[in-house]
Amino acid sequence: MTALQFISSRDNPQLRALRKLAGDNTGYRKSGQVWVEGEHLCSAALLRGVRPAMVVVAQSLWADGQSPWAGVAPNTLVLPDALFKTISTLESPGVLGFVLDVPVQGAMDMGAASVVLDRVQDAGNVGSILRSAAAFGFKQVIALRETAALWSPKVLRAGMGAHFGLTLFEAVDADALKSLQIPVLATSSHAGALIQDARLPFPCAWVMGHEGQGVSPDLLARAALQVRIGQPGGEESLNVAAAAAICLHASAAPSGPRPKPMP
Repeated sequence: MTALQFISSRDNPQLRALRKLAGDNTGYRKSGQVWVEGEHLCSAALLRGVRPAMVVVAQSLWADGQSPWAGVAPNTLVLPDALFKTISTLESPGVLGFVLDVPVQGAMDMGAASVVLDRVQDAGNVGSILRSAAAFGFKQVIALRETAALWSPKVLRAGMGAHFGLTLFEAVDADALKSLQIPVLATSSHAGALIQDARLPFPCAWVMGHEGQGVSPDLLARAALQVRIGQPGGEESLNVAAAAAICLHASAAPSGPRPKPMP
């Protein structure tokens, strides 16, 4: 049975709590819940089997209780469009949002194809890398300390639903990577073979580094293989999200037979 509530007061306690949840980039780490907004993200969650704790719908999307969003959560709030705008974090406010329970971090799969984020700080870059990871079959993303909050609103929007097809770990200490049972790969602007000439193992763990400093020297030293991305146009470096897409695609679709994972 779904609890349905129509709210018209700006000072409603549930509405105040939603504003706080939507406006706090890292509040989910304490509350265990996150605000997801827009029909695309909400649909992506449902398609992956994620069920919201609460649905929040603007009245313009609600039609006599026959909305397709009715009954998908234990609680449904219907708000006037003007009140929905007070929650929205979008430049063009939407009409639908979910409150989701953030998955509890369990144990990492030390043999799963993974992406490691080494202090990647731009939310748009992080979300784009998550999209590439999901697209190219990397099931696990390991965010080291000082990486942007994975479930922040900007990362969620940039991820476009990728969150719901990945297992995510954040605030991980770099020493945890020593237990990985797959080779660690890294890019460097000045070392290693060109990526198109390298024999890339799969599964593997690609390390994507800080926007300005790149992969830390310690992680570069641990890498089983370093590669570089040729840039015949002469640019100094690629955006980390673009570099990630190239690397992950190269691993997912190598030319010729796949080599066995390195010991």
